[in-house]
Parts: sequence; structure tokens; C-alpha cells
Amino acid sequence: MSERTVPPNSAPRYITPAGERRLRAELDQLWRVERPAVTQAVAEAAAQGDRSENAEYTYGKRRLREIDRRIRFLRGRLEGMVVVGQPPSDLARVFFGAWVSLADESGAQRRYRIVGPDEFDHGEGYISMASPLGRALLGRRVGDTIEVRVPAGPQSLRIEAVEYPPAVDAG
Repeated sequence: MSERTVPPNSAPRYITPAGERRLRAELDQLWRVERPAVTQAVAEAAAQGDRSENAEYTYGKRRLREIDRRIRFLRGRLEGMVVVGQPPSDLARVFFGAWVSLADESGAQRRYRIVGPDEFDHGEGYISMASPLGRALLGRRVGDTIEVRVPAGPQSLRIEAVEYPPAVDAG
């Protein structure tokens, strides 16, 4: 098994350079903009006196806890990430970061990008490498046919093309 086909729930966790930038931008926005603004609002609400019936204070404290929880989550996720910005040596095989064109039995074409679990819902056609389709595609080659279970039953898909974005500096 190649280093790019590590099974789900085992280290390392992969992310594209764009996905890492998105997570870091969210962390930066929360830490440098939102948290200070909410902290200031809570301090102002606390200065008004009775906190037990002060909605701004209560809401502000709740929002501050949500922000802190998200900050801890993002820091934890980013800590163990491996940024993959280089295409693999075998460009005909499906690895992390590939755009894969598939054809079903009727000839209908679909295109997906294999990404990490932190990215799959943030782009049109992005699927997680841990999803059933993602797992079935990893390591396969152009021309291979895979079987995937969908609610309507098993479906055969043929890999028509595999493309990788140009190399990106992960640093």
C-alpha cells in the first residue's frame, strides 16, 4: 500500500494546500477578529451590572465558548495534517488530490476530486478519500472499472481520466 493510500482513521491525515489555507484562514478570523470582538462585547455587557438577566452577556459568553471550541478543533486538526501539493509519480493512477472522470453503464460522465475529510463538502465534485467511492477509486488506473454500492444497488463505473493539479508549494 502506497503512502498516499493510507486507510481512513489512521495517520497521517491529508489535505490539499487550498484546504489548509481555508482552515488556517478560518482559524485566523476566529482568533484575531471574532474572539476579540465578542470578548469586548462581553466585557461591556458585564459592566452594565446584573448579569443574570443580561441577554447580551449570556449570549456573548455562549458565543465565546463556541468560538473557543472551534479554535481548539481547528488547531487539533491542523496539527496532524500532511499537506499534499505535489502530484504522484504515476499520473495514470488515482491518489489523493486527483480529479477523476468516471462513466457509468449508460455512458453518463461525472468528475470528482479525491480530498481529505476536512475538504469534501467545500467544493463542487469533491469527495472524501474515506467515502465508499473514494476508497474504491484509490490506487486504480485509467480504464479500470469499479463497483460501488448506491441506494439503488451496485453500480459499475469506469475510470476515463485521472488528472492532477499543477504542483503547489505546501509551505
